[in-house]
Amino acid sequence: MADLPHLDDEALAELQDVMEDDFATLIRTYLNDSKERIAGLKSAMKHRDADAFAKTAHSFKGSSINIGAPHLGDLCRQIEKVGLEERLSDAPPLLSAIDAELQQVTVALEALMARSAE
Repeated sequence: MADLPHLDDEALAELQDVMEDDFATLIRTYLNDSKERIAGLKSAMKHRDADAFAKTAHSFKGSSINIGAPHLGDLCRQIEKVGLEERLSDAPPLLSAIDAELQQVTVALEALMARSAE
């Protein structure tokens, strides 16, 4: 669903209220974990491990939705299905889309953190 936003402002505002001073730490942790998850997806694809691929995608989907990145979460849902159906040959274009979307989310979250720090 390409019409989903990069960030869900309401979800992020709620997280910011709940996390208070730990919000920036949460965002940095999410961004670092996301890079590791993409590396995990690429490794699982390279080793043709559909189970590890699906599990990594599932985890990435949940964290993306929880952090307020709905489009990225939807892409992860799509790639999780690829893993569950053992269609890893269909994964490369989705992985590229996830990489690109994570870059967009990273820029937006870093801008949000910069505004919050002011």
